[in-house]
Amino acid sequence: MNRIKVISEPSELVPMLRSVDTAVKRDVLKEVTLEWRTAKEIEEKFGPEGKEAILFFEKMKLVESRWQSTGNNFPEKSYHTYYMSFHINAQWPVYEISDVLAAAMMSEEEFRAAESKILEQIGKGGKFSGDVAETLGLSSTMLRSLVRRSVKMDYRGHRIELIQEK
Repeated sequence: MNRIKVISEPSELVPMLRSVDTAVKRDVLKEVTLEWRTAKEIEEKFGPEGKEAILFFEKMKLVESRWQSTGNNFPEKSYHTYYMSFHINAQWPVYEISDVLAAAMMSEEEFRAAESKILEQIGKGGKFSGDVAETLGLSSTMLRSLVRRSVKMDYRGHRIELIQEK
């Protein structure tokens, strides 16, 4: 099946831009486009950064997963790209797209600092995104972009919550 990801919300660009920001991420994405691969196979070929990339792709909903028998006693989770193409419907105000690009392109150090502030605000129970944006002095677009970049939290409706480890 040929699935197409339609990007109609500016912050949806962040995962796309971050999914190819390193050579390892690009290579892992190409690898799982061609065939189903387990996290173990990805880690063996690309190292720990490869495993982090596949987990990032899973959080960003860029890959699908299935359980696959590998000859061991237990099946392993394998991954493949979910979408075969992207359609970007881009007509956004400059102030919104500038926030999106700033969040996608900021240094890892700067992002970790912003992510920590957001995580501190939401705590373990989550928090309404409008309250977080107001407290931190961020636009809703910037906040949404930062949350989409993070693998530690996600939106559940209008709330930002921690991602539960599986």
